[in-house]
Amino acid sequence: MFEFVRTHNRLFMFVLLLLVLPAFVLVGVEGYSSFMAEGNSSVASVNGQKITQTEWDAAHRQQVERLRAQMPTADLKQYDTPEIKKESLDSLVRERVMQTAAVKQHLIVSDERLQALFRSDPEFAFLRNPDGTVNKSLLTAQGMSSEMFASRLRQDLTLRQVMAGVSDSPLAVSANSGVAFDALLQRRELQLQRFDPREYLAQINPSQADLEAFYKDPANSARFQLPESAEIEYVLLNLDALQGEIKMGDEELRKYYSENESRYTVAEERRASHILIKAEKDAPADERAKARAKAAELLTQARQNPAGFADLARKNSQDEGSAANGGDLDFFARGAMVKPFEDAAFALKSGEISNVVESDFGYHLIQVTGVRGGERKSFESVRPQIEQEVRRQLAQKRYTELAEQFSNTVYEQSDSLKPAADLAKLKVQTASVQRQPAPGVAGPLASPKLLELVFSEESVRNKRNTEAVEVGANQLVAARVIKHMPARLPALADVQGQVRAQLVQKLAGEMAIKKGQERLEAIKASDTGAGLGAAVVVSRAALGGLSPSVVKAILSADASKLPAYVGTKDDEGGYVLARINKLLPRDPVIIDPKRAAQQYAQAWTTAESQAYYEALKSRYKTVIKANIAAPASSQ
Repeated sequence: MFEFVRTHNRLFMFVLLLLVLPAFVLVGVEGYSSFMAEGNSSVASVNGQKITQTEWDAAHRQQVERLRAQMPTADLKQYDTPEIKKESLDSLVRERVMQTAAVKQHLIVSDERLQALFRSDPEFAFLRNPDGTVNKSLLTAQGMSSEMFASRLRQDLTLRQVMAGVSDSPLAVSANSGVAFDALLQRRELQLQRFDPREYLAQINPSQADLEAFYKDPANSARFQLPESAEIEYVLLNLDALQGEIKMGDEELRKYYSENESRYTVAEERRASHILIKAEKDAPADERAKARAKAAELLTQARQNPAGFADLARKNSQDEGSAANGGDLDFFARGAMVKPFEDAAFALKSGEISNVVESDFGYHLIQVTGVRGGERKSFESVRPQIEQEVRRQLAQKRYTELAEQFSNTVYEQSDSLKPAADLAKLKVQTASVQRQPAPGVAGPLASPKLLELVFSEESVRNKRNTEAVEVGANQLVAARVIKHMPARLPALADVQGQVRAQLVQKLAGEMAIKKGQERLEAIKASDTGAGLGAAVVVSRAALGGLSPSVVKAILSADASKLPAYVGTKDDEGGYVLARINKLLPRDPVIIDPKRAAQQYAQAWTTAESQAYYEALKSRYKTVIKANIAAPASSQ
């Protein structure tokens, strides 16, 4: 076919011309131009140079491939999100900003520097040959030539130079890090009083009018809304269902037993002792001859006194692992020893001694000291195992035959699942499902792919069968919507208990906060800690049983004049009042000065690098036009 095309190239060009020209006449040049331009629409620009949708899509595909390489078993859908796509575009924009800055700042990497870095940087050690040159075979395996690698390395180093002036010269000093960490990890001695909403629940008794107002408030309605759901019927074709339908006779099982006799025979094992006279396979011929002669001499002694084989091994065997045990190797099956040794051992009967056996390790004398296994298990003892194996094999064959018929029937007779179920006497099952799998649900109803089809516009509107989808190994399922219930707000009477509980909790929280605020004003006026709890010390590293948000509010309060008072809501809807008695320095155990300086310098460098990058984006008029929240074009 391809040879014909090559031979008649002119003819094919003429035919294509005849096909394309009328299309231009009918559709118009503008239609083709807009089609070609669609993939080249600008999603961002740097220094007036646009970044197209096509480039964004390509960068996103590369990002996904990198993530898949790191986590091969992850669900692909988790990569198809606005957040991941935003990361792809941000990376592409950053690369263009760095490239523009490198050109504007006339940054280059010389050949000499490139070679020196490659030869000295440990990062590239795996790519270097012993003489310092690049290992071309490794590059080829990664789809690169040495020229491509050099070009990429040069570009990477050039772009690094843009940020090097900032990232390689941190201005943070120990004094600054000390001040920063003292502020961050400062400890404060407090006295606390808590106002828990649970203490006020008994005092709350909302009226019916209160319940109705709370229920109808748009800010609260979403709490009581019932999610979209559907009543469905579905049919599952899988091996388990098919195995139950398979009938087998005794004759069929016995035939399988006879045809697979080796599977039901206990593996034969030998126990042996040996004497090894070492001789490497690449040793000189005279050395190997000398070793063989020594083995032959020991063989004569062993055969004269077979019962003394163990003593002979202790005195003469050069196998450090077994010599002390009289050469004993315990029981072993076929495949455990090198082939010459195995062949000799399995040819001997118990008590017999082999001739001199040559292997890559040297020369062996082998005495078999025990034989076990080799017996065939009776049919009756393995019948349950055989029945299970045969049943599964027949079910697998039946599944393969039915899978295509099942899929076709579901599609061709789309107004009912019964014909597909009748193919293999399957049961049509019913269930209530939502767009997301219910917690703890397993099997086909936990399949996001099936649920996506169930809630597709066509399934909901037409109530026809979904296509058959694979939801597991040897598992096909199809479903049909019987009744669809959109997301809706139930009647107040149906959720009144839930509404009342939430309103009571809300009002109790408000009462706790009010009581706490009143107490705060009173204690400020009296300027005494009467009624407060025992003193405790808290910090960001030691919360003292408080939530992070409460500790943050307490540590953020002005403590220039002590005692100081602060009140704040807690995470459970209550209120915490604190009297700050003392300011204490940070605990040196939490972080030592050296590590503090390192972490501060790293944080400072990161912040400065980000600020410099933002300045570069502004200088080179970086504009992002794409709606980041919207999906990019399909991959």
